[in-house]
Amino acid sequence: MISLDKRVIMPGSTIGIIGGGQLGRMMALAAKEAGFRIAVLDPADDCPAAQSADHHLKADYDDEIALRTLGRCCDVVTYEFENIDYEALKDLSKNAYVPQGAELIKITQDRILEKAALVESGVEVAPYAVVRSPEELFEAVRKIGFPSVLKTSRGGYDGKGQYVLKGVDDINEASALLDHGPCVLESWVPFEKEVSVIAVRNPSGETAFFPIGENIHKQNILHQTIVPARVDSLIEQKAISTATKVVEYLELVGTLAIEMFVTQEGEVLVNELAPRPHNSGHYSIEACSISQFGQHIRAVCNWPLSNPKLLKPSVMVNLLGKHLDKVNEEFLKQPEWSIHLYGKGEPKPLRKMGHVTILTESLEESLAQLNQNPVWTEAAE
Repeated sequence: MISLDKRVIMPGSTIGIIGGGQLGRMMALAAKEAGFRIAVLDPADDCPAAQSADHHLKADYDDEIALRTLGRCCDVVTYEFENIDYEALKDLSKNAYVPQGAELIKITQDRILEKAALVESGVEVAPYAVVRSPEELFEAVRKIGFPSVLKTSRGGYDGKGQYVLKGVDDINEASALLDHGPCVLESWVPFEKEVSVIAVRNPSGETAFFPIGENIHKQNILHQTIVPARVDSLIEQKAISTATKVVEYLELVGTLAIEMFVTQEGEVLVNELAPRPHNSGHYSIEACSISQFGQHIRAVCNWPLSNPKLLKPSVMVNLLGKHLDKVNEEFLKQPEWSIHLYGKGEPKPLRKMGHVTILTESLEESLAQLNQNPVWTEAAE
């Protein structure tokens, strides 16, 4: 629910961030530009956000004592990821100023609750069924059909915790996901494009939307975001209308990424939500009049929101661990690349280590060049 506390947090105050990953890092950098001090809570010694913070509380995300300490030393508290203990965040909200509250976390970290909220908001989603046992899985398959996707209700990301069912022979193997708890079986959507809308809302109820991004995935990990999305004006209107319904129903405070499928028939179906700045919004740092991180800081501090304008078409490409050797060879040849590295330690092959953004006069030419660049073509798939 929307915060009834309309306080405005002024420069010089301290913003607390729960989570020390790259989103927290970029959030902290945006806040620093506006004159804030930053305290980060994260269990890792040298997490990316702590490298840009004034204070680092090294503690687990469900450590209630550490969370209360964070709340006492900060004027406002936000978060950079959704896998926070709901009860701990709810407790913190009683003792500190957390304008986003805890209920949105509860909804978005559980696919069952998220699907129910989306349906209640009046937007379209893929046909789905809640599955709690192998018997219910067989019954759900009879209703949903093939192909379909079984997803754990909690904890899945970048394709983890999912199993694609193409026929009856897949049911027994897919049912192993039920060992992790309840699941959701969704109809496979033969989508033409996947798009995302980044929405931001402040406690006063002012809302702003970033330009729609078109997302391309590889190995279930976001590879590129293309802005503006290559969709017609009707799809664009549907996407913004869909995002508006979700934002208003949830009475959002802060940032919400709304991922959607666009079908050949022109339907726009919501796939999932992320209650924070999002990988698909990184392009905004260079390509928009305000970044998603700067807008998020404005929102949680209850400043008037900026109207994000796209300054130039852009492509954002993720840098995974397997890309780093080549990018170190290549970036000196590419003066148009804006390179962001996140300050992470071990560069595991599929770990997000950074991204590149390119502003362009021609999306198609830039995409062709990127798709032929050795950074991404020579990395082992």
